[in-house]
Amino acid sequence: MCGICGFLTVDLRVPERSLLEHMRDSIAHRGPDGAGLYLAPGVGLGHRRLSIVDVAHGQQPMYSEDKRLVIVYNGEVFNHPTLKPELEAAGVHYRTRSDTETVLHLYERFGERAVERMRGMFAFGLWDSRERRLLLARDRYGVKPLYYVHRSDGSLIFGSEIKALLPALEGRARLNREMLPDFLANHAPSGESTLFAGIMRLPPAHTLIWQDGRISIRQYWDLEFTEARDAPPPGSAAERAIVEEYRERFTEAVRLRLMSDVPLGMFLSGGIDSAAITATMATLVQEPIRTFSVAFAEREANELEYARLVAAAGRTEHREVIVAPEEFFAELPRLVWHEDEPIAHPSSVALYFVSRLAARHVKVVLTGEGSDETLAGYARYSVTAYNARLGDLYRRYLPGFARRALRGIVEALPVTSRLRQRASRTFLTRGGDLDDLYFDNFAVFGRAAQHELLNAELRSELATVDPYAAYHRALARMAGKPLLSQLLYADLKTYLHELLMKQDQMSMAASIESRVPFLDHPLTEWVAALPPTMKLRGTTTKWILRQAMQGRLPAPVLTRRKMGFPVPVGAWLRGTWRPLLDEYVTGPRLRRRGLFDARTVERLVGEHLRGVNHSERLWALLTFEIWARVFLDGEAPGSLGLSLRQAA
Repeated sequence: MCGICGFLTVDLRVPERSLLEHMRDSIAHRGPDGAGLYLAPGVGLGHRRLSIVDVAHGQQPMYSEDKRLVIVYNGEVFNHPTLKPELEAAGVHYRTRSDTETVLHLYERFGERAVERMRGMFAFGLWDSRERRLLLARDRYGVKPLYYVHRSDGSLIFGSEIKALLPALEGRARLNREMLPDFLANHAPSGESTLFAGIMRLPPAHTLIWQDGRISIRQYWDLEFTEARDAPPPGSAAERAIVEEYRERFTEAVRLRLMSDVPLGMFLSGGIDSAAITATMATLVQEPIRTFSVAFAEREANELEYARLVAAAGRTEHREVIVAPEEFFAELPRLVWHEDEPIAHPSSVALYFVSRLAARHVKVVLTGEGSDETLAGYARYSVTAYNARLGDLYRRYLPGFARRALRGIVEALPVTSRLRQRASRTFLTRGGDLDDLYFDNFAVFGRAAQHELLNAELRSELATVDPYAAYHRALARMAGKPLLSQLLYADLKTYLHELLMKQDQMSMAASIESRVPFLDHPLTEWVAALPPTMKLRGTTTKWILRQAMQGRLPAPVLTRRKMGFPVPVGAWLRGTWRPLLDEYVTGPRLRRRGLFDARTVERLVGEHLRGVNHSERLWALLTFEIWARVFLDGEAPGSLGLSLRQAA
């Protein structure tokens, strides 16, 4: 895990050393173990190193033997131990044990297609000095981040985090207003654009080539939902064989991610995903596994009893941290700075605290991200299937006047009514298409809510912007596939990205590397070909994982429902921390930005204080305003941290 950046120009001027150092060192937290620069006519590359593999000899930038190629690289190629002897047999001479050198040798043999041979998580920039060509590449799921700006003069700026690009851009950062509908609906921008005007993210499984001021972007991989086999009879030998094969493939994915020359541990939440990795790790290592958990004092936001069950069963060396709201809010502005965008989920803050705990003992952790999107772990998948089936019957057999009457009854209920809140998510008030049943239904601010939230001028300006454009592009590719496969693919292409950025940036804020076995791409390709009932059976999520872990995990962990790492932000904002809403949500500075309708925002706050759960919406507005003050207004996160404490 490292940090990379670069600046390329067409006019062959050598980039200023001080500028490259500023870009590089703005992400020093990604690599506290070393730093390097490469400067030549028209190109500058920077690197910050977190030493994981070949600690003594893996310094970067790294050069090919003939000095033609130079690379800055972030990540791990987990099949490096098998690629190395293959390359050596072809005559390659290795100077280090680093997987970075393997990437250089792969490029020498396969050019841009080298990425297709790599199994792991990576983002890199590779400069070919003879061709004067830069290759940027990102791993298949985007576990490692990579952002860029391609300017009108042909120059290219790139980096692991957005903040690494900002020193090379003229003036203060500007809001990309067209991304507001996407952000407001989906927690975070879900496509290639960001909330920063002009700054793009390289999509997962893509390469970018820059040469002579022009760029070309190519997708080198995609996940295919072939559903290649029929569902075996329940309880049959064929079904048991599939479960056993999944266990073997999952074990291999975990084993590969144990590659490290430094201490390694596990983030243990108490859910089945992290528990399954922990139990599998226990079969692969001799020494006790180091596990780390985080929780809050409130019982509804505390999974420690389940984490302790798993730790006891695996005989791990277990450590925990309890986060108080004072610590949570004091760190929030600095963590918004680390994330570069408004923090989509409050659980990101908790992730930082457990990363900070783990960093005192290890430099690498495994985590459970990716299981929900590959194995149908969210309740919304079964809810959507239920609404689709019953809604079809409802619209087919109940006359329109009766449906309108029922909807009117629901909408006439008090806004604080739990019955109204539940019914509003069902076919009683929803249409039959996926926009209504899925995207709007589970959005932070759906289309109707955005219509109320945005002020009149902005509403008109953004009237033709589709908040679900990235989802629609994904669905278009999955036409004709089973509903569950459509939803999984759409979430893998959109929603998963923010979760991975949260994992990367919060762990890197504590200078620790995180690895995600569930997103091993051969494993996900195999899972994608399974019948949907092997993933979601009735209301049982992650069915095949639960079956594979029988006998390895305590029964309470195997059978419990997903909690989704709850954070009691809603309760905090009704109590002691209510002044934060007055300062950052309904305060004069957010009003002066001229983006949101003040009466609508005040109504949301008022309803929340009366018991309607608007915590997701208020969190989005709160962290957006903190982000705007840090990045658009240029305020230091530390000054906001003091302001938050004073507000409390």
